Amino acid sequence: MGHGHGHSHSHDHHHTGNKKALMGAFFLIASFMVVEVIGGILTNSLALLSDAGHMLSDAAALGLSFLAIKMGEKKATNSKTFGYKRFEIIAASINGITLLLISFYIFFEAYHRILEPPAVQSFGMLVISSIGLLVNIAAAFILMKGDKDHNLNVRSAFLHVLGDLLGSVGAITAALLIYFFGWGIADPIASVIVAILILISGWRVVKESFHILMEGTPSHLNPEDIKKELLKVNHVKDVHDLHIWTITSGFPSLSCHLVIEHAGGHDAVLHEAQAVLHDEYGIEHSTIQVEGEKEGCPGHRDNCN
Repeated sequence: MGHGHGHSHSHDHHHTGNKKALMGAFFLIASFMVVEVIGGILTNSLALLSDAGHMLSDAAALGLSFLAIKMGEKKATNSKTFGYKRFEIIAASINGITLLLISFYIFFEAYHRILEPPAVQSFGMLVISSIGLLVNIAAAFILMKGDKDHNLNVRSAFLHVLGDLLGSVGAITAALLIYFFGWGIADPIASVIVAILILISGWRVVKESFHILMEGTPSHLNPEDIKKELLKVNHVKDVHDLHIWTITSGFPSLSCHLVIEHAGGHDAVLHEAQAVLHDEYGIEHSTIQVEGEKEGCPGHRDNCN
């Protein structure tokens, strides 16, 4: 049995950057959220209120994401041998579900406002939504410094802010249409467009986090390709019981059985296989059982296929 794993310095660097990005964005969003909630009520704008509601979820999402990373720092225990790293994925799934719920609520409110468009104070709406746009651009810029390409948790928070940024654009557009043309219906229509964007973002995050929680194979790794590469390792005759999953974002893991043509050379085969996984596929955490062709797999053979 061989077991090899490693942790890169770049992972630690991204980890620190993620915490700073999440905290910076959290304080920025939370500070302006109060202003937008009050402004939405005073101007009677659904576009502003929906944007404020999204900002509320942003603040919660960013706070939850930061908490998730802090939880992930806790050391492994006998009962949780991988530590609390997966809490990041749980947090991302909660964020995604929140996005879906918010979009459904906006649809519901917009439907009633389209039937009976209320009076909206367009100038106040324009001022507040313009400030909101600047705040969201700043928050998005802060989060871009984090590792959003490889960390689902940071990406879910970034999508919250991106959706909110688009919400501000929608609110500004609606305010201009109401101000110059008196089109009161522009307010709920802008809200519907934002709700659709929020719905798409939320679904993507929920789908990806659910895939990880179900121990699904990472989308960028192909088990068949990996199996072919492992079969090229010297003395390897067969590869079976191959499993690839993700512990948390950027932490793929693999386990498999390698059948070799003779009993000797276990260590050499193991080291070469782990080198292939690390160098070709970026898999640092692998558990490989090396077995002789004659000995076969311990236990029932059916369990090893």
